[in-house]
Amino acid sequence: MTGEVLARAEAELGRPVVLTWRYPILPDEMAMVVASTRGQQRLHDVTLFIFDPVGRLALIRKHHYPPGIWRAPGGGVKPGEEFAAGAAREGWEETGLAVRVTRYLLRVHVTFTCGGQEQPWTTHVVLAEGEGDPATRDPREIGGVKWGSMEELCGPIADAMLATGRGLFAYRVALHRQVAQLLP
Repeated sequence: MTGEVLARAEAELGRPVVLTWRYPILPDEMAMVVASTRGQQRLHDVTLFIFDPVGRLALIRKHHYPPGIWRAPGGGVKPGEEFAAGAAREGWEETGLAVRVTRYLLRVHVTFTCGGQEQPWTTHVVLAEGEGDPATRDPREIGGVKWGSMEELCGPIADAMLATGRGLFAYRVALHRQVAQLLP
């Protein structure tokens, strides 16, 4: 994602809070993160906090997640794609909801570590509005989608994620909790 794309996103959606973190992860997690960079073409994800008009939060789960683990949907902005359009596309692909991005909330520059290996990554967090009923659009990637709440995400779901001992789940818990602190 280019600096020009991010500058336009900030002009349209506001300047995000910017944080820098380091997170230790396990060897299989590092292999997954490195593989997702696709030859250094993608070093980011956009995570969407999609709320419906009554305040419910869209949550997804992947097939390989242990029971009780859900998270905010997300994915990558494609080369040449505008930030909000890419985020909305990812939101629709993962939740089946018509998504309108409303605010660029948070940018986390993280370095994942494993032994002596380091992998830089950036997570862009946006707030969005969603319409419709959540539905799995890509059943190969997404195991389920539902409406939940920030309280659920930062409470029992966070506890289940942390209980796994997995670094990437601990990172997601930290992201979810940081968003909860920033929400009005």
